[in-house]
Amino acid sequence: MHAPPTPPTPPTAPRTRLRTRALGFAALAVAMLMSVPTAQTAFGEEAKAVPGGGDLGPNVHVFDPSTPDIQGKVDEIFKKQESAQFGLDRHALMFKPGTYDNINAQIGFYTQIAGLGLHPNDTTFNGDVTVDAGWFDGNATQNFWRSAENLTLNPVSGTNRWAVSQAAPFRRMHVKGGLNLAPDGYGWASGGYIADSKIDGEVGPYSQQQWYTRDSSVGGWVNGVWNMTFSGVEGAPANSFPEPPYTTLDTTPISREKPFLYLDGDDYKVFVPEKRENARGVSWADGTPAGESIPLNQFYVVKEGADAATINAAVEQGLHLLFTPGVYHIDETITIDRADTVALGLGLATIIPDNGVTAIKVGDVDGVKLAGLLVDAGPVNSETLIEVGPENASADHSANPTSLQDVFVRIGGAGPGKATTSIVVNSDDTIIDHTWVWRADHGEGW
Repeated sequence: MHAPPTPPTPPTAPRTRLRTRALGFAALAVAMLMSVPTAQTAFGEEAKAVPGGGDLGPNVHVFDPSTPDIQGKVDEIFKKQESAQFGLDRHALMFKPGTYDNINAQIGFYTQIAGLGLHPNDTTFNGDVTVDAGWFDGNATQNFWRSAENLTLNPVSGTNRWAVSQAAPFRRMHVKGGLNLAPDGYGWASGGYIADSKIDGEVGPYSQQQWYTRDSSVGGWVNGVWNMTFSGVEGAPANSFPEPPYTTLDTTPISREKPFLYLDGDDYKVFVPEKRENARGVSWADGTPAGESIPLNQFYVVKEGADAATINAAVEQGLHLLFTPGVYHIDETITIDRADTVALGLGLATIIPDNGVTAIKVGDVDGVKLAGLLVDAGPVNSETLIEVGPENASADHSANPTSLQDVFVRIGGAGPGKATTSIVVNSDDTIIDHTWVWRADHGEGW
């Protein structure tokens, strides 16, 4: 085993502020028309109802084992996205249940790869899902904004490479082998996140400065640099901080897995897992996890060009939100005041608030799920970018908390961005499960 290099000086710490109030467990780091009532305008006239369901748009690429030249299409997207750190393209690579041979899916910026089964073992790669750092001379500290979910891998070499840093979750994955978290050559890497995943072999962080693993199973853990944190992880090393730098909790007190898109036969649905208490190991070990399946026709499928007024009208009608991969400029706040609403983004769907508005406000209600979204500050200062509950919120949501999962915030980097506070959480019991709240220290407009 190669010895890890001397850890690099970390990037400048973000200067954002996260105000929370009585949080629950916080982690660090097709088309059918739904019958819905018509909306009423201010003048009593009937407005056209927002339709539910529909196709997933041009940036969701769906494959099955018979699709020709899968490798060529995946390589084409990677070539565009490999170094596009502040680009505008967004992609989701979705694989129907089945077995895929001889695949090496390299994953670049703003790219999500996911299986479309209800269980990770429904979609198997005899191959790899790879992140490396050749674009940045072997330095993985800027390998942000990408994800892998809901797949089983049989790595060609026996070990899959996932050399990422922040905002790059590895969720609901089954690796029938080892997992290497360092770039080729063991260059720098600055931390990441695994949840609800099973790695049969050893996980080798090597040069990774820090890492958080939750509700998973590993065959072993090789080393640590600054800190490695585990909660509810079978096979995790014993608690020993500061030497070795392992912080280990036997269980996770309160957690909920992220909602995900899947196929039930030919029909798209979104599975919404239930809250878990004192969880240990993956949620899918004994088959289908506990939760609810919601048909796609109960979602407004949001595509580029949609405005906030239509998005809000859809929520008011009773629809959930599925943001397809894209960049969404909004001139008014997306407001979610209905309990149990799901707002799920695919392919790092990005919301940019114009004119200094708050991007998303969630009411003091039960069970809202925000997941898979990047909020990018606009050039006019927003006092807040995301708010969960109004000031002085006091309702008890312990039985059914709101959750934020893979919800990322960026101020600057892609261009001028201004915000006073990134995320404000006023609602009790809110679960924050993997976020990265970044005030840019490189790029433009920081």
